[in-house]
Amino acid sequence: MNNFDMDFKQLEETSELLKALAHPVRLCIVRGLIGNGPCNVSNMHSCLNLPQSTVSQHVSKLKSAGIIKGERKGTEIIYEISDSRIKKLVECIF
Repeated sequence: MNNFDMDFKQLEETSELLKALAHPVRLCIVRGLIGNGPCNVSNMHSCLNLPQSTVSQHVSKLKSAGIIKGERKGTEIIYEISDSRIKKLVECIF
């Protein structure tokens, strides 16, 4: 394996992270988590003024991409940023 192969794998992983962020709602969720700290889907739903099911679908995509993680606290799941690269990227953009 040469350096190009290793670099290409890293580029693919980074590309997948960027694809997951490339939607206004998901970018808004991530920006909100960075600016306001961890929160649950109900809180995101009220801030975004979107159906809770829509917010949940976007949270699921962010979670699958490894951008956010959730921790169960009682009956709710609190989400937070799990990838520091995303925090730095979004902070640079805004």
